[in-house]
Amino acid sequence: MDRLERPEKNWKFSIADVAEREHWDDYMEAYEDAINATSTQWAPWYIVPADEKWATRAIVADIITSTLRDLDLKFSRSNRSATQDAGRSA
Repeated sequence: MDRLERPEKNWKFSIADVAEREHWDDYMEAYEDAINATSTQWAPWYIVPADEKWATRAIVADIITSTLRDLDLKFSRSNRSATQDAGRSA
């Protein structure tokens, strides 16, 4: 366990962690079941590793930018005209 092997993480250790490790497979099965039951094409879940903050942030940024790009958003013509008209009257 990382909490025991790395001195800077010792403060996170609890004796209850040892007992809880026995239930790890059950937790992982429940986690996987929940993700599979609730993730849809319209509203997907993303499993992002959190071991390294920089990697987590890069993955999340990629998911967000890819999702926004896939939406193919455009300004409406009425907004564009209003913006141009506002610039002319100034």
